Amino acid sequence: MDGGVERAAAAMPSAGQRAWLRRGLDQPGGKLPLFDRKGQKVSERLVRACLAAGWAEPWFNNPLKPDWLVCRLTAEGYQVLGAMPVTEGAGAAD
Repeated sequence: MDGGVERAAAAMPSAGQRAWLRRGLDQPGGKLPLFDRKGQKVSERLVRACLAAGWAEPWFNNPLKPDWLVCRLTAEGYQVLGAMPVTEGAGAAD
């Protein structure tokens, strides 16, 4: 049944989710922060909700902190924010 997947994709992020997702817009590869602007770890519940909605995806394992979920924006994440993914190397001066 794809109804649940379609509903999750059609949902809009909450204010907190949107704020977290927006922070990936100016990061290389759409990397999402582990900590909020006050230095507190981002809620695992918020991260998991964004993963479930398809707006973020796990990026890589952190060998120093394996329990930390390092994520990045997905194409759906950029879309829900009304932004376009930045292509790697675009605008980079070598």
